[in-house]
Amino acid sequence: MRRWSACAVDGAMRDREPAVSAGLVKGSLWMLAAGVLFSAMAVLVKLGARDFSSVELVFYRSLFGFLAILPGVCFKRQRLRTPYWRWHLSRSVLGTAGVFLHFFAIATLPLATAVTLTYTAPLFLTVLTLLTFRTRPGWVLLSGIALGFVGVVCLLQPTLGRELLFPALLGLMGGLCGGLAFFSTRELGQYGEPPWRVVFYFSAVATVAAGGWMLLHHPRLPSLAAAPVLLGIGASATLAQLAMTRAYKEGQVLIVGSLSYSTVAFTSLLGIVLWNEWLTPSEWVGLALIVASGVIATVGSQHQSAPPTGDRCAAS
Repeated sequence: MRRWSACAVDGAMRDREPAVSAGLVKGSLWMLAAGVLFSAMAVLVKLGARDFSSVELVFYRSLFGFLAILPGVCFKRQRLRTPYWRWHLSRSVLGTAGVFLHFFAIATLPLATAVTLTYTAPLFLTVLTLLTFRTRPGWVLLSGIALGFVGVVCLLQPTLGRELLFPALLGLMGGLCGGLAFFSTRELGQYGEPPWRVVFYFSAVATVAAGGWMLLHHPRLPSLAAAPVLLGIGASATLAQLAMTRAYKEGQVLIVGSLSYSTVAFTSLLGIVLWNEWLTPSEWVGLALIVASGVIATVGSQHQSAPPTGDRCAAS
């Protein structure tokens, strides 16, 4: 009987392997698609910055996302009331600040530098999680954090120039806001809040905040020539978020999380091709260290949060 059970389990595992492999491939492809779309958004933001301020670009980006999700909320009569409004508010405010600082960095810095500074968000999230829950980090996490901060120093070294140091620091602050926003998003997920509600409140707060700023500074209607860029920013950002969500749903967290840094590679190439933005050797080293730190932190977080082998077997 035991031999039959073992064979049955072994056969079931073999039958399941193709499905698992297909899921890994699909999740990876979805994340690569998200990387391409995020890179396209960054290029369009840099183009749009010639005629619009960063706040205006945030407004049109968030307005598109809000209008995209609003019909589904209305037609399905989704419930917007939530007891976790403080977490929604912190996530929305921090997320809005992060997007604004990200767009400002893209407008003023080389594309690869601006995007890489934004991708320090997982680094800040890891540090915040360790401090909040007073978790003792393993050597993998510590090495990832150390590499990340060394990479930031290399990326912000004096060759950026004094005139670009302040925008670079603001871009780094955007990564910090992003890490704090991710922390709030994770807490909302732990409380069982649906993703659509998180996106709805974030889009609404960002639209109102950016729109209010525009009203105080004599808003102007975009020309027909600028409409494709503004629509492209909103569409690429929304589609990228959907692709990323699908990737994490169908793929493996470690692989998908590592492939999320493909955006840095894509934007680096686009910056060179479109604007001849060649980075210095020190900046390339900093970029590589930040990407490596994010991957290491992802792996370290998974191993640290994973239960022992015996617990996993018991749970299964």
